[in-house]
Amino acid sequence: MSSEPTMRAITQDSLGGPEVLRVSERPRPRPVPTEVLVRVHAAGVNPVDWKSRESGGIAGLLGEPPFVLGWDVSGVVEEVGFGVHTLKAGDEVYGMPWFPRPASAYAEYVTAPSRQFALKPRMVGHDTAAAVPLAGLTAWQALVDAARVEAGQRVLVHAAAGGVGHLAVQLAKHLGAHVIGTASAAKHDWLRELGADEVVDYTKVRFEDAVSDVDTVIDLVGEGHDSTTTRSLETLRPGGTIVAVPSGVAPEVLESARARGLNATAFLVEPDGAALTRIAGLIDRGVVRVEVADVLLLAEAAEAHRRVQEGRTRGKIVLKVRD
Repeated sequence: MSSEPTMRAITQDSLGGPEVLRVSERPRPRPVPTEVLVRVHAAGVNPVDWKSRESGGIAGLLGEPPFVLGWDVSGVVEEVGFGVHTLKAGDEVYGMPWFPRPASAYAEYVTAPSRQFALKPRMVGHDTAAAVPLAGLTAWQALVDAARVEAGQRVLVHAAAGGVGHLAVQLAKHLGAHVIGTASAAKHDWLRELGADEVVDYTKVRFEDAVSDVDTVIDLVGEGHDSTTTRSLETLRPGGTIVAVPSGVAPEVLESARARGLNATAFLVEPDGAALTRIAGLIDRGVVRVEVADVLLLAEAAEAHRRVQEGRTRGKIVLKVRD
């Protein structure tokens, strides 16, 4: 019998619905030089997870099943590889390692380059911290790096009550923007509490009829949902920018944007330990609040996928891996 240490993980042997996810035993990874081994306490669940489970998302980068999904991690450094100087065993960390390559975060341990992690926010537990990395980095990089939002600008955030959206609202407000969000009416008061200056009920009005003169649109819905990306061009002022997160920018949308004197850019989030350190500081100072809709056990990964796939969750769903 092998004496190699093992761990619990959520694997899938085929592409398909949530039912393909199951608990299994896998070899525990070992850190190579510049990597850390992290004992996972919680793992966030994101839309890219279920899309990749079915064959969409970034399934092409995961290879053929079996594989382990997940990128959001919060846990404790168990071991450091040669050359690691920024972290040490016992540090509480969070991160979005390896994305878009597989990180296999739905597991008791992960390994990744140390600089793809950051010390987790001190004022929140692992369950909350695990909700942050992918959503927080998406919001941060879309606003700061892609759109270069400045104080006084008008920013429209679609799906403002979702995992990325509720963080984008707060980060845009922190940057000094006038923030407008689209969401169903039941979530309007909450979004105003988070800092939204205006909220539009997309189920009652066409947002392009209610919003205008916007500098930046953070499109977290995509063209496939009622032509949201194309319709968003109507809200932009000359020289404005739309950052299309879930589905990119189709050639015809890009052509239409250019013809109007607008900027349209596709987007994919990257691991960024330095940005996570800044986001952790904002969370610890109370500038950013993280909404966790529910925490489920690791073995309940299939149910977590069902809830995220419904697209009605306020904030994030998290898997508790250990106490």
